Amino acid sequence: MRPAVLSVLLLATVSATAVAAPQPTYDVVIRGGQIFDGSGGAPFVADVAVTGDRIAEIAPHVAGRGKAEIDARGKAVAPGFINMLAHPEESLIADGRALSDLVQGVTLEVMGEISMGPINETMRKAAVEEQGDIRYPVDWTTLDQYLTMLQKKGISPNIASFVGAGTVRTYVLGEGDVQPTPGQLETMQSLVRSAMEDGALGVTDALIYNPAVYAKTPELIALAKVSAACGGMYIAHIRNEGDRLEAAVQETFDIAEASGAPAEIYHFKQAGRDNWGKLDKIVAMIEAERAKGVRITADMYNYTAGATGLDAAMPNWVQEGGYAKWAERLKDPQIRARVVAEMRTSHPTTWENMYAGAGPKGMVLLAFKNPALKPLTGKTLAEVAAMRGKSPEETAMDLVVEDGSRVGVAYFLMTEDNVRREVALPWMSFGSDAGAPSPGGAFKLSKEHPRAYGNFARVLGHYVRDTHDATLPDAIRRLTSLPADNLSLPDRGRLQVARYADLVVFDPATISDHSTYEKPDQLATGVSDVLVNGMFALRDGAPTGAASGRVVRGRAWTGGPNGGCRAAASDWAWTRG
Repeated sequence: MRPAVLSVLLLATVSATAVAAPQPTYDVVIRGGQIFDGSGGAPFVADVAVTGDRIAEIAPHVAGRGKAEIDARGKAVAPGFINMLAHPEESLIADGRALSDLVQGVTLEVMGEISMGPINETMRKAAVEEQGDIRYPVDWTTLDQYLTMLQKKGISPNIASFVGAGTVRTYVLGEGDVQPTPGQLETMQSLVRSAMEDGALGVTDALIYNPAVYAKTPELIALAKVSAACGGMYIAHIRNEGDRLEAAVQETFDIAEASGAPAEIYHFKQAGRDNWGKLDKIVAMIEAERAKGVRITADMYNYTAGATGLDAAMPNWVQEGGYAKWAERLKDPQIRARVVAEMRTSHPTTWENMYAGAGPKGMVLLAFKNPALKPLTGKTLAEVAAMRGKSPEETAMDLVVEDGSRVGVAYFLMTEDNVRREVALPWMSFGSDAGAPSPGGAFKLSKEHPRAYGNFARVLGHYVRDTHDATLPDAIRRLTSLPADNLSLPDRGRLQVARYADLVVFDPATISDHSTYEKPDQLATGVSDVLVNGMFALRDGAPTGAASGRVVRGRAWTGGPNGGCRAAASDWAWTRG
């Protein structure tokens, strides 16, 4: 063959090779990040490759290419964060991106303190009547139907839910101060079992609110035993977080021990100045129980104010039977006088008085349903009382009647010293106890507690980087594998090959919360990328709007392998927590 011809053939071969670049091997490759795998161990530098919805490879250098590549040099790469106490039940209907949480790296929203199912027709009508700024049809009856509706609608985060003990109580008994007959309790247990086999993660309660407050310990044990036999944990908004905190924590221990399953305390705190000194005792109680083998954990939001309604400022008896009866009673002068007297009792023995704990100057009004009252948003109860020329107690009752709702309120009840100590506890995970809103739209009509926009970034930015109350590896463990293990979700919460690709890329040097009580709707910064089930929900700091989220179901889900409930908690394997 002539040299000229050979040269032409060689040139053609080289050109063809240059044009035919190697095909991508993976869907996504994250390059050169500091890997925090969720175990709490020291980070290491590596690449992470994703194929479909799973992590395909973790190596010092992944040889293959990705259809999308992220340069994570100088950044942290971690499992997606788990919001252990989330309330995006309505916000996800309005905006499926869950933007306030998404930009903080949250990939799983765990709901159900008061679950969205099961509901009967009476409950459905009440749910429609009580809607505020976000309006939507209530066309489901079971918890599964509600969760499936959200997934079909299209949501960015994963979602999961407990079934509420208070919800099944309302379903069977209504909202009155009554105790179930044996037959009614069996019906409540059956509702819990059905929800568990539909994929609920366990049973929860909210024991300061009507009508859940009327449930006695044996009733809760009966429901928790069913949940435990279905592979689920018990999680509690305990009966009292202030004056009778010790007894309420002990009740949680008793329920956990009787059920045989793990238990968790929602939004761990010591409410009211007179109770701030109880932290050491409560921690000692929990650690003693854990040493005995009872699996007890807790979660928290990292602020000195809680947020709930004006129902937490008034005695339970005046609220019996639901909002309509409560509002009607508050129009009776004799009843109002009695309520005022009880609100002014600093340490009542029959209910938890958040009004006394925070005081009217420590109560910020966050959310109204009535447009005429919305200009009061952001003011303290003391300020509104002064504007109206009435006592704070009379003003609180007037607002409940005028608004047609319990009114959203922030109560300043805790101390920062205790918050800092709690953030460091090894068995403490984190939950916002809030919706997942976006700045603008219907969300502008009310104020949020800043925990809705900053709870998780605040852990990593303020408490890890700024005040050094926790280390970064351990904080990430308690945002990821600890809650995943407690929830018995083996494929979530760790950055390991073959697990779901729920991943967050963030800058530990810059991650920060910006939300304040005055200006709450300010998004956190420092997270650049979030993958949910292998899809970009956040890319280069911007939401993609991808419908990447799924319903994450518990172990008894009959649609999965080896689903269905068992005879007892002992038929399941449980992690230490």
